[in-house]
Amino acid sequence: MDRELACLRVTAVVIGRKSQGDPRVSQRKPKVLVTGADGFIGSHLVEALVRDGYDVRAFVCYNSLGSWGWLDNPASDVVNAFEVVSGDIRDPHGVANAMKGCDIVLHLAALIAIPFSYHSPDSYVATNVTGTLNVLQAARQLGTSRVVCTSTSETYGTAQFVPITEEHPVNAQSPYAATKVAADQLALSFYHSFETPVAVLRPFNTYGPRQSARAVIPTIIGQIAAGKREIMLGALSPTRDFTFVRDTARGFIQAMNCDAALGRATNIGSGFEISIADTVDLIAEAMGVDVQVSQDPERIRPSGSEVERLFAGTAVAEKIFNWSPEFGGRDGFVRGLRETAEWFQDPANLKAYKTDRYNI
Repeated sequence: MDRELACLRVTAVVIGRKSQGDPRVSQRKPKVLVTGADGFIGSHLVEALVRDGYDVRAFVCYNSLGSWGWLDNPASDVVNAFEVVSGDIRDPHGVANAMKGCDIVLHLAALIAIPFSYHSPDSYVATNVTGTLNVLQAARQLGTSRVVCTSTSETYGTAQFVPITEEHPVNAQSPYAATKVAADQLALSFYHSFETPVAVLRPFNTYGPRQSARAVIPTIIGQIAAGKREIMLGALSPTRDFTFVRDTARGFIQAMNCDAALGRATNIGSGFEISIADTVDLIAEAMGVDVQVSQDPERIRPSGSEVERLFAGTAVAEKIFNWSPEFGGRDGFVRGLRETAEWFQDPANLKAYKTDRYNI
């Protein structure tokens, strides 16, 4: 099948199934559920979907404060333009109810902090593995037209060759990574066993405004924005392929509309590899300051658990759903860092972070 036709077919099928007898309905876009919509990537994805004209339901983690996470204060152009449902990804009944009436599910809900997975691995199994199973079971029962599950570059472990293609062996080096490998395999098993229309998207090190302080870029920027000139970090030699959050959000939207993405894991990344030490230098330059780095032993991963090198091969995404990074290469990374730093330097945003402590 022609690539472009393959990538458009899911929209035509979904719309056609709902549009019998009313030509006006045939023009509508599918209804999309985003799990983990209250988080960093999820909130950006909700905004991108709304701007693209999708009917969006945001599944957020229930809490007694009634908070929707980052969706409490979305971009001004999407306020009141999406539905919010609170629940718990670990609860199969709540997940199934949230998915009713939705054509597509973009499943992002997960525990992601690697250090906390050393502390509480059981919670990662319950959230990342059982939570994904709940989505898959509901999709099978409801006849959901498309599910995209979120993977991570951490599933590959330290690169055995670069760029890391989808053929690279998986090698989980942390309990977090192990649960994501398990979730990926569950998703693909439902495709093979039950023909559940599942795709797995594997972003490399997403960064940008709203990212949690457990990640290295907000850790660096947050400390500088708070006035510190001696930055506390962990390992400085590992390299990463950092992907700007709007590129990641666009990857989800393009993957969900592509039949050729079904039954496989597909990488997205920036095509640029940089060490943590050099990332500090670029951030300091972007923020117009000089900094020194001190290594904090508490922030060092166990030696066998540190992923030393990640560098994405994205040829498959480029081929099957025409994705490429708008913030690619060194220049794109610098642009993304400047936008991220500008967001964190806004006092209204910075006050949400505890920059004086190590966040696991």
